[in-house]
Formats: sequence, C-alpha cells, structure tokens
Amino acid sequence: MVRKSMLVSLGLIVMAGSVAACGGGGGKDKAAASATPAQSAKPSASASASPSEAPKEKVKLKFFTGKVETVDLMNDLIAKFNKENPNITVEQEYQKDASNVIKVKFASGDVPDITTVVSQDYIDQGKYLDLSGESFWSRVVPAIKDLSTDVKTGKQFKVATNMTMGGIFYNKKIFAELGLKEALTWADFKQNLATVKAKKPDVTPMFLAGKDSWTLGHLIEFMAHGVIKQQYGVNPSRLAFINNDASKLSFDKPGGAIDAFAGRLLELKNDGLINKDALTATYDNQKETFVAGKTAVISQGMWVLGDLLTLKPAIKDDIGFSPFPAIVDGTKPVVLSAEDSSYAITSGSKHPAEAKKFLEFLFKPENLKAYSEFLKSPPAFTDVSADWGPLKDQAAAALKTGVNIAFTDTPSGFSGDDAGRMVQELLAGKYAASLDFAKAYKDAWDKAWNATNKK
Repeated sequence: MVRKSMLVSLGLIVMAGSVAACGGGGGKDKAAASATPAQSAKPSASASASPSEAPKEKVKLKFFTGKVETVDLMNDLIAKFNKENPNITVEQEYQKDASNVIKVKFASGDVPDITTVVSQDYIDQGKYLDLSGESFWSRVVPAIKDLSTDVKTGKQFKVATNMTMGGIFYNKKIFAELGLKEALTWADFKQNLATVKAKKPDVTPMFLAGKDSWTLGHLIEFMAHGVIKQQYGVNPSRLAFINNDASKLSFDKPGGAIDAFAGRLLELKNDGLINKDALTATYDNQKETFVAGKTAVISQGMWVLGDLLTLKPAIKDDIGFSPFPAIVDGTKPVVLSAEDSSYAITSGSKHPAEAKKFLEFLFKPENLKAYSEFLKSPPAFTDVSADWGPLKDQAAAALKTGVNIAFTDTPSGFSGDDAGRMVQELLAGKYAASLDFAKAYKDAWDKAWNATNKK
C-alpha cells in the first residue's frame, strides 16, 4: 500500500461526505474497564440477501462486541434480522473490557460467531475466517480496504462499516471569546489551556475521563504512538508494532515518544490544566461537562459525536475539531484517520454461512445509512450516502493539517484498557519520572508480546 495515495483517498472521502471504510475496531473495540451483563436482541423487521440456502434447523449466532455507543442500535438491527430470518437467532453480548474478555472466550471454547474485537495476535493464530473473497469488497473504498488488510498475509479477516477520526474536540464559543486558535504545537496547546484557566476559572481547560481507562489508553495510542507512526509511515509502523521492532519503537528511549508523552501529561497535571478528578471522572462525565460549556477541550473520536448531539443538539455549532498537537519538538500534529466498526467471523463458528448472511444484512445500504447517521461517522461503503454529522468540513481540514495515522496493532495481552491503567498510575504518582513510566510501559508491552509469540 502506498501511504500517500491512501491518505489522499481518505481526505477525498471525508470531503465528499459520502465515505466508505472497511476495517477494525473503532478500529478495534475502544472499550473500557469492567465487564457488564450481556445484552440480547429483541424482534422487529427487514430483509436480507442469502449467500446459501436457508438453514433447515434453528441456528443461534453469538455476536460479541465492546462498542458501547452502538449496543441499542445493533439490538434494533438484530431484531429486524431475526424477524426476517425465523430460522436464525442472533444474540448480542456487550462487554466493556471486550479485548480481555475475548481471551477468556477463546481459551474456554465459548467462541462467538461474529465479533467486533479483532487483534493481530488472533489473526496470526487463525482465529478468524478469511473474508478476502466476499463480494462486498467491491463496494468498499480502497483506502479503507488497505487498512483492513493483514500486512503479513495480504488477506482480509475483518470488514468495517465506517471510517473514524480522532483528535481534539474544543468549544468554539469559548475559543472565540478568548481569541484562541487551534493549536498544532505543544507550546500553543498548553498556552490555550493556560489562557482558559486564567480567564475562565469556572471552566476546566482539558477534561480527562480517567476512570474509563480506554480514554487514557487512547492518549498513548494517538499522541505517543503518533510520533512513531508519522516517522515510519502507515505500513512500516504497523509492521514495527506487530513485530515489536525495538529499534523503531524505542519505547524506553530518553526523550522518545513514551517519555515525552508522560512528561507532557504530568505538565498538564502539575499546572492545573486538567480536571482534579481526572482519575475518577467517567466518559459520561466528560461528555456532560463538555456540552454544558464547562470544559474547553477533550480528546476523543467521532464516536462521541452522536452522544454529544443527543445530550444537547444545539452544541453542534460550538464543536470544533483539530489534530492532536505535536508532543515532540520537530514532529508534526497527528489525526486518527482509520477504519471503524469492524466485524469478523471466527474460524471456530459452526455456522459461517449464517454469519455471512447476517453481515450481508448489516451491509445493506439502508442499514449502513442508519448506522452511520446514528453514530455520526462516515460510512465505509461507496453506495451509501449519509448525513453523518456537522463536522464534515472540519474533519476534512484536519486531514490536511495533521499527519494521518491508523490505530495501533497491540499485543492481545496489552489492550488499550491496560495501557490506560498505566496512565492512571502515572497520574496517581506511581512513577518518579516520565522515563520510569516509559521503561515500565516497554516492560509491559514486551511481556504481553512475548507471551503471545511463544513458540
């Protein structure tokens, strides 16, 4: 894959407003800290194409996800599918810490048929069905298909319905009142937050939802890993993470990406530029304080947009979006531009034909349109036109301004939640210096990678 052509394609996709994407979990499931009870489907209506003859016996399909924002919508879609296909029953199970819960499922034999949790380790272990020959790929934007392609085998084991972006969300009204502009350097970013603190003491400059550890894991994945991703490009950096290439990752290097990230975050804490309850505040708290105009800046992805607009529809005119500022001098700002809402069929499924039938139902243009408009995320299929949200123009501008980066291929034993829990420890004062955090981070990553790659 040529990185330049891929990024140009992504930019054109967002600017056109009719986007296609195919890939991984929010790219990966960006799920968080603890398990919650399973949620299952309820009946409703719609039709779906069948890749094979209708099953003669009643078939139950297990759908396992960690994508909290879409649980209710997926239950509605599942209900429609179940009503149209009386011989097939799909049941949804949602777990907040899905990346870790699925390890238990694979180990215990309680394997779902379909999942939104896709990991390189499990691809390597043959846990997913090869979807490379499926007909829907002709409808997927090529740039997103590239991001969905396994760099080791050149095959596709996952397919995404949407494209997502991640960056800095800011309150445009507050910025305008204070004469602030989008910050691309760390010095400017920090100065913006300091100005908010000085001139609007009742407003939190930057709000962290630290109790939900995945939100802190994202800070590392996008800001710290972003330094590595822009240095080597999309595919070379993916290979570096997958193969744990220490010469490129340099996690414990003084002044390197992880050390710099930890130091920058501690700066914000020590200067009072983040909320005092950063370790106990939740994702819901973050959304609520932002729409209330009590927070100037948050770090999030497009997946948050639907919830923000539900909480306060009028906020649409006050939401700004920009790249993450460069945390290392001499580097560029970055913006997540990647595949989202991935689906994979497990190789252990006893009903692959029925599982494909369910995916074909989800990929109907009318269902993808509904999903995209609900999630406020660009659709990933070329035959879907959706009014996905008020940030299309700002998203297009961010793609031009920041280096476009993908999600990180992490070891299965070191999820975004695990990384986030280390950031919790950093904020709690466990590490005497930022370099101590960097060394601990490398140790945790190596331990997980080595456990996964044992011969």
